[in-house]
Amino acid sequence: MSALAGIWRVDGRPEPDADCARMLAAQQIYGPHDGRQWCDGSLAMGRRLFRTLPEDMHDRQPLRSRDGRLTLVADIRLDNREDLAAELGLASTEARQLCDAAILLESLERWGEGALARLVGDFAFVLWDAKAQRLLLARDFMGQRPLHYHCGRGFFAFASMPKGLHALAEIPYGPDEQLTAELLALMPRRGPRTFFRDIARVEPAHVVVVTRDGVSCRPYWEPQRRRGSLSKSSDYVEGLRHHLDQATQSRLRGVNGAVATHLSAGLDSSAVTATVARLLASRGGKVVAFTAVPRAGYDSPNVTKHLGNEGPLAATTAAMYPNIEHVLIRSSHNSPLDGLDRTFYLFEQPTLNPANSVWVAAIDQAASERKLNILLHGALGNTTLSYDGLALLPELLLAARFIKLWRAGADLVEKAGMSRLGVLIETFGPFMPVWLWQWVQRRTRRRAWNIFDYTAIRADCLAERNLAALARERDYDFCCRPRKDSFAMRLLATRAVDYGNGSKGRLAGWGIDWRDPLADKRLVEYCWNIPTDQYLADGIPRGLARRALADRLPATVLNERKSGYQAADWHEGLTAARADVAAEVNRLSSSTPAARALDIAKMKGLIENWPTSGWERGDVTRHYRLALVRGISVGHFLRKASGANQ
Repeated sequence: MSALAGIWRVDGRPEPDADCARMLAAQQIYGPHDGRQWCDGSLAMGRRLFRTLPEDMHDRQPLRSRDGRLTLVADIRLDNREDLAAELGLASTEARQLCDAAILLESLERWGEGALARLVGDFAFVLWDAKAQRLLLARDFMGQRPLHYHCGRGFFAFASMPKGLHALAEIPYGPDEQLTAELLALMPRRGPRTFFRDIARVEPAHVVVVTRDGVSCRPYWEPQRRRGSLSKSSDYVEGLRHHLDQATQSRLRGVNGAVATHLSAGLDSSAVTATVARLLASRGGKVVAFTAVPRAGYDSPNVTKHLGNEGPLAATTAAMYPNIEHVLIRSSHNSPLDGLDRTFYLFEQPTLNPANSVWVAAIDQAASERKLNILLHGALGNTTLSYDGLALLPELLLAARFIKLWRAGADLVEKAGMSRLGVLIETFGPFMPVWLWQWVQRRTRRRAWNIFDYTAIRADCLAERNLAALARERDYDFCCRPRKDSFAMRLLATRAVDYGNGSKGRLAGWGIDWRDPLADKRLVEYCWNIPTDQYLADGIPRGLARRALADRLPATVLNERKSGYQAADWHEGLTAARADVAAEVNRLSSSTPAARALDIAKMKGLIENWPTSGWERGDVTRHYRLALVRGISVGHFLRKASGANQ
């Protein structure tokens, strides 16, 4: 990985190289192994390197084309570098001496911006075209690597992380209160705004073009609906296995002996862990699979409809493979507030789920102590490998295929244990107006959520920020109604979150490169074009994944219908830190941006009425794990970004 930085002073002011050096120095934690830069009059750009790939030993960025026209800095891991090298006519001996950025530069020289469609992997890069006097900034389709920029009076600057830009005195330091309000409302991210005022991001799957005349932005990847045309269900199964193996294999570059994985009781992390074990077995490689579990002796009831302890099921997967070492991580003694200052420094954005961050950080720490620098996970699996297929019901209703709809509903009742009411709600819920949906939920004693059930946002902030209208514009539903279009739903889910700062922060904080095989572009595009009925075949949600993984997971995992709930004892660390929670909320009440966004009175009321039991109940979880803890996380960011050090 690399941390990038650069500045183009179109106003003629001198010393852009000194500015670039300050920006790189500010990001040294993201690239401690090597630093280089290049300057040509009004433009300076450079990178700091964190070596994670074998070919990084050849990285001499910034790189220049043979004719001197193009200069490149890139933060990149190419997952199809062999295919690209072959298309470029590079001999294997020559390709082995090239870092991924060098292959990228060759591709850009050959195909121009058309090279973007050929790239598979995680990347962010900046290309200077001296002849056209133009900067081109781009990120991969999932945004796994970050890239930020600022367009100021007489200059344009870019950096991987905001702290690189804040090294320049001209760039103000302060929070973007609009975006933090949107985060509180759990709205999907749209546009270039970041959590810092006057700092923009290159959006995933977008290019930003900078000339002396201004800045423009456009997408380069727009997935197309192409219904799969394979003749047999078994063909989709084999296709999914092929893409899973291919994606996982490509993400094992740089593994020497052992690799870390997340392993829960669910299909996604189990599929990744099992596939890694299969691929490494032939070369004597080892998998260290980490599972977050409650403390020993924890006997609180399981969260309704979830597994409170995923350890036993995860162990059945690990037991299938002799080269898996299964490690249980217990972290309930830690508070979600413990890491907020460090999180602010490393990630430079609020944490969406601080309660989960406790066990995630504990796994990262355990992997770091074992000197495992690569960790594979399956965060994107719900929209790819293990998509449940329930949108088939409203899709069939829209298509007036009533006989097939009746059969699909009957199969769900008979084979998946879904109630008839549940089938009706999944079928007709997407078409209900909000008032009817909430009435049905209340009458059936299901979840009648509104935004104030799961957030601590102030009602006047919601109105002043125009969040309800923005939610409709972005096709986001505060009431969590089912979706009627599987393709649109999955596209929305992938665009809702920006993963870049997280990946960079984990590398700096723990020396671990997180990689998600289920976010492989080839696998994503394949899965999104599989007919929805393949995912819900024979009335079994996630049926395609269950069939495809039958060759690598135990029946107990494949047949489990409950989803996992890692570290169900999260509330114990929070309860032990109740005094710290109260102190932080008091600090937030003195922070003007935090007090404008958060319902401080509601948060204080939750602290005063602290539960002594019932932490497994949905209403308690929503009030404390979601509204209170997430509110503190966002408020802490607002407080720190406003310059408060206490």
